Amino acid sequence: MKDQMLMKNIALKANISRLLMSLALCLTLSPSYSQAQTNAAQPTLTFVVGYAPGGTTDIIARIVAKELTLQTGQTVIVENKAGANSNIGAEYVTSGPTNGTRFYVGSTANAINKSLYKKLNYDIEKDLSAVALLGTVPNMLVINPALPIQNVEQYIAYARANPGKLTCASSGAGSAIHMSCELFKIQTNTNILHVPYKGSSLALNDLLGGQVSSIFDNMPSVLQQVRAGKLRALGVTTATRSSFAPDIPTLAESGLPNFSVQAWFGLFAPSATDPSLVKRVNANVTRALAAEATKTSYASAGIAIPPNPNTVETFTAFVSQEVQKWATVVKQSGTETQ
Repeated sequence: MKDQMLMKNIALKANISRLLMSLALCLTLSPSYSQAQTNAAQPTLTFVVGYAPGGTTDIIARIVAKELTLQTGQTVIVENKAGANSNIGAEYVTSGPTNGTRFYVGSTANAINKSLYKKLNYDIEKDLSAVALLGTVPNMLVINPALPIQNVEQYIAYARANPGKLTCASSGAGSAIHMSCELFKIQTNTNILHVPYKGSSLALNDLLGGQVSSIFDNMPSVLQQVRAGKLRALGVTTATRSSFAPDIPTLAESGLPNFSVQAWFGLFAPSATDPSLVKRVNANVTRALAAEATKTSYASAGIAIPPNPNTVETFTAFVSQEVQKWATVVKQSGTETQ
């Protein structure tokens, strides 16, 4: 009898021991398990780009999306909705969900579009909420190296001697690339034919093939081709030289003292999105931009990290200033659509 009682006590102690070990294991694993469940339950975020893959907008979107995925554990994907100078992508976001799952990667083009198009199905200031500035770049005037042109002065002389013969490609009518060309034509009194494409990469293919003469493209899109000798850089559009290409003069240095254009790229949400959610995404983006991996990727592409503070308020004010600035250029160039 005593032996039976002893065996029962031993079995009971063993069961209790196993139970305590199981509880300890659960407590040890529960935080990571809970985090995994949280991450798995988080919806995928979509960054919508209004251009074809390969251009600067697309490059920036993918760099930031990758870092956000790594830092937050939430999947961020890039979706390209090309067409109508990025307006298709913008409209897709403004008419979409307002729960913080779909964002628009906008650019200078969207500030231009507000005055360029008389009929537009969205307003960048009313239908989109500015989230964060993602980066800035100079535009770079590059030509097919087969042309007998070595600098900006010769480019102007050639355009004046051959009115309408030089062509200027762009990623779409009204893009910052296009308007850089229009501003150049205004300041130099030249006749250069604009040739719009549905994206920078498509325009570059024809520039490399000699179908078009030149482009005022975002520097990250053309820098590698310039370094490889496949395109010839004549100048950058910013007021000062770029630290990523310090040997390339500015257009201001090349006889156009008032020429200054900086292309920018930023993240937007539908205007009805909860402001607290917008601020949270702004904070996440700010951390992603501060990451060493982002800095390295940006530097290799010639993209400048936005200055701090990069708040919702500062970016909203910046967008408003850009809308006003480009409205003047659109009016002067006579490029307003019907």
